[in-house]
Parts: sequence; C-alpha cells; structure tokens
Amino acid sequence: MPLAELDECPAGDVFRRMGDRWSLLLVALLGKRPYRYNDLHRSIEGISQRMLTRTLRGLEADGLVHREVFPTVPPSVEYSLTPLGRTLLEPVSALADWAVRHEAEINASRSRYEG
Repeated sequence: MPLAELDECPAGDVFRRMGDRWSLLLVALLGKRPYRYNDLHRSIEGISQRMLTRTLRGLEADGLVHREVFPTVPPSVEYSLTPLGRTLLEPVSALADWAVRHEAEINASRSRYEG
C-alpha cells in the first residue's frame, strides 16, 4: 500500500496511535477501572510523566479517554474510557488472546530467524 494511501485511510491514524508504546497499555488499564493520574503513573513502569500526559491527551483527543477534574485542593484528575474507548477493548483483547495462543510459534520462528 502506498504511503499516501495509508495516510488517507481512516485506519492509518488508529494504527499509528495504537502502535505506539503506551496507548494500548493505557486502554487496557483504563478498561479495568478509572485511574487518577498518579495511580496511572505508578502502574506503568518506565513511562515518564511527559509521555503519560502526551499519550493521555492523544487518547482524549481521539475520544477514547475522558478526563475529569475534581475541585479539590490541589485539583485531582481522573481518567476513564469513554463509551467509544470501551468498544476498543474487544479487539485489543482479541489481539492479546491471539498473541498468547501463538507465543510458542512466534518464539520458535524468531529463534530460527536469529539462529
């Protein structure tokens, strides 16, 4: 598929977003329950605050994540999946199930390739 065609394809944006390092992980975590920002940050080893904020903003812009600010001192923020974001859980779960089912085959192929 030519790159220009991929850029115009509606799936291209979604593939780019979900293909980054953190988006699928955030969707999976938020699929379990809402999280406050600091809880999310502590739950994801290796993610910087900057990257967490950037990824959450992208998911929010796509309509997948809802951000709610509570009027406390200091203000607290909670993130949850939107109804649209919840529809992503089934295909993400199907992909995860596929990966688990085929882990041995993939690892064997990698070993042959590297060997």
